[in-house]
Amino acid sequence: MTTIKWTANRMPETADNNLRLLDKSSIEAARRFHQSFPQYQPTPLVRLNHLATYLGVKDLFVKDESKRFGLNAFKVLGGSYAIARYVAQRLNCPIEDITYDAMRSPELQQKLGQVTFYTATDGNHGRGVAWAARQLGQKAVVLMPKGSTKTRFDNIKAEGAEVTIEELNYDDCVRKANGLAQANPDGVMVQDTAWDGYEEIPTWIMQGYGTMALEAFEQLKTEGVERPTHIFVQAGVGSLAGAVQGCFANLYPGDCPITTVVEARAADCLYRSAEAADGQIRMVSGDLITIMAGLACGEPNTISFDILKNNTAFFASAEDKVAADGMRVLGAPIVGDQRVISGESGAVPLGLVFTILTSPEYEDFRQALNLNQDSRILCFSTEGDTDPENYKKIVWRSEQ
Repeated sequence: MTTIKWTANRMPETADNNLRLLDKSSIEAARRFHQSFPQYQPTPLVRLNHLATYLGVKDLFVKDESKRFGLNAFKVLGGSYAIARYVAQRLNCPIEDITYDAMRSPELQQKLGQVTFYTATDGNHGRGVAWAARQLGQKAVVLMPKGSTKTRFDNIKAEGAEVTIEELNYDDCVRKANGLAQANPDGVMVQDTAWDGYEEIPTWIMQGYGTMALEAFEQLKTEGVERPTHIFVQAGVGSLAGAVQGCFANLYPGDCPITTVVEARAADCLYRSAEAADGQIRMVSGDLITIMAGLACGEPNTISFDILKNNTAFFASAEDKVAADGMRVLGAPIVGDQRVISGESGAVPLGLVFTILTSPEYEDFRQALNLNQDSRILCFSTEGDTDPENYKKIVWRSEQ
C-alpha cells in the first residue's frame, strides 16, 4: 500500500471571505487572553540543524506543543478562548475584561450562573475544555469515540469533567454532544468543527489556535528567518490547519509559504476533497481506525475548508507508519539536535517531510513542492506523549 498519497490543490477559489477571521488583530486578541494565564509561556520552536543537513534543506523547525500549560497539547488554546468569548458575549462585556483572574473570580461566576459545556473529543480538545470549565467553576460533559484510550479518558476525568467513551465514531459523538447541549437550557456546545448554523464558537477556537502560529512567526524572526518557504501542518476536522493557514496567509499577504496539509489515511476527507477538485467537501465514514486519534475525523470544518481551498498548495494522506517514523525521528534525534517528544497526531508533519526527502518514490512530490537546499521548513508538533504507553509501543518497540 502506498504510504503517502498527495495532490496539488486545484479546487476552484471562492471570495475567501473567511480569511479575515484569522487576521493578525484577531489572533493578537486571543494571545492577550492566553498571556493572562500564570502558566503562559510561548512553547519552544526547536531548530533541528543536523536533521536539516541530513535531509538536504537549509532549515527545519518544529513547534513543540508538548509544553503548553502543562497539558501536553495545543488544544487548550482553542477551547479556553472560545469559552472566554462566550462568557464575554453572555455578560455583554469586552473580551479584554475576561482574563484568567476574572474567569476565576466569584463575582464573575455569580453573574454567569450555571453553565454546562459539552464537547466531543479523542482526548486533547476535551481535556482543554474541561480544564477551562474548571477554572470557571463550571461543569463539562465530554463524549469520547470508541477506541479512546483509558489514559486520555483519565486525563479528562482528572479535570473534573463528566466523561464517557461512546460506541460511536468521532463525528457521531459530535452529533450526540450537540444534541445534549441543545436539550439543556444551560448547555453550550464547544466544538472545533463548524457546520451550517454552528460557526461562531468554532471561529473563536480557530482564533485561539492562532496563538501558536503567531508565536512561531515571531520565534522564526528571532532565529533570523523572515519567512519560512514551507509549512507542514496536520488536519483532523481542519480547524488547526485552517488557523495556521489563515494566520500565515494574513502575515504574508500575496507571498504565503507553500503549505501542505496532511491527514491520516483513515480519515482523509480534505485530501479526497482536493483530489476531486470540484470545491465540494467529501466525507469519510466508518470507524476511522488510526494511531493518529486526534486526526480521526471524517467531516471537515466548513469555515476552515474554505480557507484551505483558497490558500493551501498541497494535500497529503498518510498511513500510520508516517506518523510513527516522525515520532521515532524526533524522539531519537541526530547528536546535537534537541529531542522532541511528539505523539501520534503531533509527529505526522515531520514524518511526512522525512519520508518525502528520504524515499526516492516521492521524488515527484519533492519536486512539486520545490524542496531543496534553500528550503526553510516549519512543522507543528501538536501534542506530546498524551498516551505514554502507546508512545512506548511505537518508539521503543516499533509496533507500527
